[in-house]
Amino acid sequence: MARPALLGELLVLLLWTATVGQVAAATEVQPPVTNLSVSVENLCTIIWTWSPPEGASPNCTLRYFSHFDDQQDKKIAPETHRKEELPLDEKICLQVGSQCSANESEKPSPLVKKCISPPEGDPESAVTELKCIWHNLSYMKCSWLPGRNTSPDTHYTLYYWYSSLEKSRQCENIYREGQHIACSFKLTKVEPSFEHQNVQIMVKDNAGKIRPSCKIVSLTSYVKPDPPHIKHLLLKNGALLVQWKNPPNFRSRCLTYEVEVNNTQTDRHNILEVEEDKCQNSESDRNMEGTSCFQLPGVLADAVYTVRVRVKTNKLCFDDNKLWSDWSEAQSIGKEQNSTFYTTMLLTIPVFVAVAVIILLFYLKRLKIIIFPPIPDPGKIFKEMFGDQNDDTLHWKKYDIYEKQSKEETDSVVLIENLKKAAP
Repeated sequence: MARPALLGELLVLLLWTATVGQVAAATEVQPPVTNLSVSVENLCTIIWTWSPPEGASPNCTLRYFSHFDDQQDKKIAPETHRKEELPLDEKICLQVGSQCSANESEKPSPLVKKCISPPEGDPESAVTELKCIWHNLSYMKCSWLPGRNTSPDTHYTLYYWYSSLEKSRQCENIYREGQHIACSFKLTKVEPSFEHQNVQIMVKDNAGKIRPSCKIVSLTSYVKPDPPHIKHLLLKNGALLVQWKNPPNFRSRCLTYEVEVNNTQTDRHNILEVEEDKCQNSESDRNMEGTSCFQLPGVLADAVYTVRVRVKTNKLCFDDNKLWSDWSEAQSIGKEQNSTFYTTMLLTIPVFVAVAVIILLFYLKRLKIIIFPPIPDPGKIFKEMFGDQNDDTLHWKKYDIYEKQSKEETDSVVLIENLKKAAP
């Protein structure tokens, strides 16, 4: 009977020893990791690797925690490496430690630190305002400004890389847009999870005189769709129905829409956000794939409506970066009242008023003469009676003298002619 009791006590002792060992391993400070190193892959992928600490307890399940100098992006994982896509614009340092489990209350090992320096070169020579936009999920366009300490004849080169590529590629289509320099390269959606990846961009010069600039472009941000195409405008029952074809490569639920409606009766620019698709009420192309509709009630029957549509990505599929597409080509519908009548009236009314005023003034003048006839002037009457008669008498006297002189001259001429004929 003593032997079973002894075996039981021995078993309890072994369990207690294992428990104490585990507690001791958990509470003791772990040694630091070893062989911490850092390297750069692709264009902007930084990889830190390390080895397990020497002399770690065999009963310890090691976990490694790491974070940057600013205590951001802290991670705890069993892997002995950490990979991050980061711009190489400044010095980046990672601190790594170990502990027996993922419980942060346990005592960690001393931290080991490893930094990577930015690329060589004058910081003022690096390009500025480096921006990249993914146009319609078809191609990416990047643009930048030259650095301050850069020669005007600098020849820039842009490289890009994403996970579907085995190695980085060079962008061949570099051109100028005013003060900016730009480059475009084909970038299409090739797999379902492609939009959740990043594109690494690096801009430098061929001669190596400027500091390279690196940018990480998320494929869920900076996406600009092509403008939609308006298919139908319909006026019915006092409402305006607008139906358009969405840009290719996008699902309708991934887009947000704005419709601009202007009419000839007002000068306001009405931009309305489409919250609900009204295509189920459309009578034409109802089942057209990739279409969306908008209905505006209360339209006027005697006005012309001009409509434009634009779209942008939404948070259901992408980041809401407020990159609207260009406006679609404007289309109009409706009929205005005949303006010929109004034009004729505008031209006729002033003429009619002017004629009426002239007639009225003439009538008033005649009416004044009838009502208030002029009073005769006695002095003028006597002047006409006597002054005019004297004038007539003098006139007749002058006429008689002139007639007498003319007769005498005529008689003299006749006499001279007769004498000439009579002379041999």
